[in-house]
This record gives sequence, structure tokens and C-alpha cells, in this order.
Amino acid sequence: VQLQASGGGLVQAGGSLRLSCAASGGTFSSYGMGWFRQAPGSEREFVALISSGGGYRNYEDSVKGRFTISRDNAKNMVFLQLNSLKPEDTAVHYCAAGSSGLPGRRASDFGSWGQGTLVTVSS
Repeated sequence: VQLQASGGGLVQAGGSLRLSCAASGGTFSSYGMGWFRQAPGSEREFVALISSGGGYRNYEDSVKGRFTISRDNAKNMVFLQLNSLKPEDTAVHYCAAGSSGLPGRRASDFGSWGQGTLVTVSS
């Protein structure tokens, strides 16, 4: 499956962004989907995941209550709503397709990756 992420940009602290990820070339509704991020000089880290049917969601502790992952299987899209953004959220954000309908939080649980979209939060 091919993934194309978009929606990143520059926003002030406290602001919001909505990231989108369009999937093609696979059976989207069979994949759990995830978002990861990588800040400069840091390793890629888990942000959120959603099961193939959308009934299960899991978040990294630092984004709980601020970020929301969702998906539209009819449109082959997954989204990440980012609210109450903080400077420490600055990173390239990647969408990824899981190797199953309910992947774990590890990058190795995801077989396909998008190109990333940069989120920059100014203080």
C-alpha cells in the first residue's frame, strides 16, 4: 500500500492542525493505521494507532487528550487531529499501515510508510 501524508505546517503554541494520509494500492480497510513522529536528533516515536475497523485507538501518553486519530475506510484516509500544540510536538509526522488489523505500537508492526509531513510549533 502507498501512503501520502499532508497537512503539516507552522503553527503557534496552542494552535491546531489536521494531518491527512491517503492510501492507495491495497485493501485499506484491512490495515490498522498509525502515526509516528521524528524530531530533529531524535528517534522515530509512536504517536497513535487505530484498528482496521476504527473501534480501537491507542495514544502515546504525551498526546492523550490533545490528539485524535480517525479514519474513513470509504475514502481510504486516516487523519490525525492535533490540538493544543506545544513546541515539543515539532517533528516530521509519518503515517504507516500496519501488518495486521490491530498492530502494536512498535515501528516494526507497520509495513508501509508515507513520506512524512513537517509540523512546526512556535512558542
